[in-house]
Amino acid sequence: MSSGVYIVSAPSGSGKTTLVERLLREVPRLQFSVSYTTRPPRGTEQNGREYFFVTREEFEAMIRRQGLLEWAEVFGNYYGTSRRVWDEAREAGNDLLLDIDVQGAKQVKEKLPGAVSVFILPPSRQVLEQRLRTRSQDSEAVIAKRLEDARQEIHGFVRYDYVLINEDLERSARTLRSIILSERWRRDGTPPQGAGAETTNAVRDFAESCRRDRVRSHIQPILESFGG
Repeated sequence: MSSGVYIVSAPSGSGKTTLVERLLREVPRLQFSVSYTTRPPRGTEQNGREYFFVTREEFEAMIRRQGLLEWAEVFGNYYGTSRRVWDEAREAGNDLLLDIDVQGAKQVKEKLPGAVSVFILPPSRQVLEQRLRTRSQDSEAVIAKRLEDARQEIHGFVRYDYVLINEDLERSARTLRSIILSERWRRDGTPPQGAGAETTNAVRDFAESCRRDRVRSHIQPILESFGG
């Protein structure tokens, strides 16, 4: 059985982390890619869990030997995805799940054109702001920065295969799971595994409902709520 790469991107506060965690619990043969970074660990972060923490020299050596699928420098620190993780996933017969930003997704798609990409959108700017405030993790300045970043990021949806508007957690989790299972069906020619009580046709229909061109009309009001 072949392996594939799935990319999930979203503005901070869109519910991506919760959806990815559920996806990893509910779908077999799906391996999460832990990124590399040169920033120091924060709080209770552990090497190999949240990130692989390396020195700047080690990271730049990975760049020179083309050992990264994607990378970027953000606020003076490097972040990136190792090619080795993809090799390990294939050797284990797993699909690889990447939780990366729009810039990283573009780099991966250039190197691996067959990668399947999903962009998760909040229903509106107002909903995103409410979610950010409910988390009670950020100062007003940080919330304002995250909203501005989101305003710029959401226009990147045009480069993605699927766009998932996260209005309802249960429906969004089911739809994201259906996208992975449907793409496996398309790739391997075998009915979805891990779909629970859902029929294969329901899995396919849920996935197809989020094709970028099918949801374009629903995206425009979201863009307008962000002022663009």
